[in-house]
This record gives sequence, structure tokens and C-alpha cells, in this order.
Amino acid sequence: MRILVIEDDRRIASFLERGLAAEGHKITVELDGRDGMERARTDPFDLVILDRMLPYIDGLEVARLLRSERRGVMILMLTAKDSLKDKIEGLKGGADDYLTKPFAFEELLARIEALERRRGETGGEGVLRMGGLVLDPEAHRVTRDGTPIPLTAKEFELLRFLMGQADKVVSRQKLLSGVWNYGYDPGTKIVDVYVRYLRAKIDVPGAPSLIQTVRGVGYMMTTRPLPDA
Repeated sequence: MRILVIEDDRRIASFLERGLAAEGHKITVELDGRDGMERARTDPFDLVILDRMLPYIDGLEVARLLRSERRGVMILMLTAKDSLKDKIEGLKGGADDYLTKPFAFEELLARIEALERRRGETGGEGVLRMGGLVLDPEAHRVTRDGTPIPLTAKEFELLRFLMGQADKVVSRQKLLSGVWNYGYDPGTKIVDVYVRYLRAKIDVPGAPSLIQTVRGVGYMMTTRPLPDA
């Protein structure tokens, strides 16, 4: 699961990052509401773990903005405010669940699992479509013009990331962070290699590639050819 942690307490943020990464999740951390909101707008996530009290934009307002923009991400709010009024305010503001500090890590994991089940029961992330290419996240299935395309797990994640950012330029560093969970450039051409794998599987011979190269920057998933592609 791709999880965005928005938490201004560095100690708690580091604890969540290490613990959730050890459980196999891809974790991104932001330390204030402004940067957290910007990251939520530009990168695809399944879940936002959101502190209630944040600098610049507080957690309740972040939740309200995410919901007003109709972003389908799940929201788990963390807070030291434990009154019934605060919980109701958080849930009405857009949170899917509410966990008070201090909390046991095992309870956090149980809440995340419950949210995953709920997401699956209500349809989860929507089907992504582009130029005859269809990616169904729930069925973990990709087709083009009705023909199934077998992909490895990493190829699927890369394609989902690119389709989720359709018609936007995505840098190699953003792909390394969002798909491989690298906070640095490992000095290899892993992104370019996997893009080549995807092109070989999803593109139609003789037609423009759905994954266009933006020279010096990264890639764009689009149905319109770029001038310098």
C-alpha cells in the first residue's frame, strides 16, 4: 500500500516510516500540512495518515480539502485530542478513521487492515483507462483493446503510477520514490529499463508509444505525441 504520513513530530514520523516500511508498505513522509497537501495532489496514494495539529494547514483542513477535491484516498487521522467532539469533527471533516495518541503500533496496523477491507468492499481505486489500455487495480489486471497483458508486480506498479499521473510529466526521481521507495538515485537506469519493458508489452506496433519521453526530465503517459519524443 502507498501511504503518505503527514506528521510534524519527527520522532513519530520516523517511527511510522520504519514500522510501516517493515510491513511492506511504500511510505512518504511530509512534516507539515502545506507540503503534505501538495504531495497528496501530485502523487497517488492509497492512504494518508494525518496528524490533527499541523503547521501551515492543520490536519482537519487537509482532510476537508482532500474530500472537496474528490480524491479517493483513505484518511486515518492521528491526534492527542480524544474528546468525543474532536472525534466527530475529524470524521465529519473527511477522516475514515480516528486514532488517538499515544497508540500501539499493532492497533494502527489493525486499523489499516480494516480500512483496506472497507476499500475493497466499496470498490476501491477506480479503473484507469487510456488509449485502449485498461488497468484494474482491484483485479490486478491490465488489458489493451480487450487483450490481457501479463505484467510483473513492479511493471504493474509503474504503469499504475504513470496512468495515475496521465498527461503530467513525471520525473525519474518521483518514479524512484513512488514505485521503488527510493529516497535517492541509486545511479542505475532502473526506471528507463522498466519503461522499456512496459513499452514492449503495452504499445501497439506502428503506433506512438503511450509512454512518452520528456528529455532531461522523465516520462509522460499520454495519447498525444510530444514534439521531441
